[in-house]
Amino acid sequence: MSERSCGQLCHNPYLPLPMLIMRIADEVDDRTIKSFDLAFKNVNDADQFTYTPGQFCELSIFGQGEAPFGIASSPVETGFLRFTVKQAGVVTSKLHSLKEGDSIGIRGPLGNTFPLELMHGKNIVVIGGGFAFTTLRSLIITLLDQRADYGDITVVYGARTPGLLMYKNDLNAWEQRGDIKVVQTIDVAAPGWERQVGFVPAVVEQTAPSAANTVGIICGPPVMIRFTLPVMTKLGFGSEQIYTSLENRMKCGIGKCGRCNVGRKYVCLDGPVFSMAQLAELPAEY
Repeated sequence: MSERSCGQLCHNPYLPLPMLIMRIADEVDDRTIKSFDLAFKNVNDADQFTYTPGQFCELSIFGQGEAPFGIASSPVETGFLRFTVKQAGVVTSKLHSLKEGDSIGIRGPLGNTFPLELMHGKNIVVIGGGFAFTTLRSLIITLLDQRADYGDITVVYGARTPGLLMYKNDLNAWEQRGDIKVVQTIDVAAPGWERQVGFVPAVVEQTAPSAANTVGIICGPPVMIRFTLPVMTKLGFGSEQIYTSLENRMKCGIGKCGRCNVGRKYVCLDGPVFSMAQLAELPAEY
């Protein structure tokens, strides 16, 4: 059986799958963050590619290199994969220079996932900050697609300014629903802003649900997470109830380069999703 015909399970993990850029959209006002909707060039690749919220892929820019990015689309959104990328270095700058219709490669899906089965029947609080809302978008859309499987869903998402909040159409649509509570907040009051004002940890303390029968998912800048965790503890959340996603130093995505190891764990293989209980057992390197 050929490599191509035997599917993803025996696909060379170093060989990118060819993709076409279908759509590019600015996510923030300063245009430093863009979403790329990609389509598979080969039908077999599309049929065999399955993923779950929390996973990531390596995006390969031919002739420039590759870098890992969380999958921002949900498995229930068919026909494309979405990656939201902040311009920060050589690979991301080259990616931002590409146009709709250009080609790109992906390797994946890689890593583990948010604990959807553990979350069944429980209340969910999703806490995000700034650019780190990509896999949270995937998670929220999946939860809403399977709405009857979960209790109350609360989303707290913050950024410095209104213009730095991503996925504005999604956020506004979720606000109109009656089965999810969405709290958008900015650090300092701004003209025309009529929603919450305040740093994410303080807003979480004001708006988070009871810790009873609740799972918390936190993704954001390290400083946001550092100050939010004590708030969660104060609210009664145990370390086994809180999950986060790490990205520190990931490179190859398959545990070969050794760049992302923390103690005996590899973020790209054993993560990137970890409970705070799991992280407490690791060396303080993350």
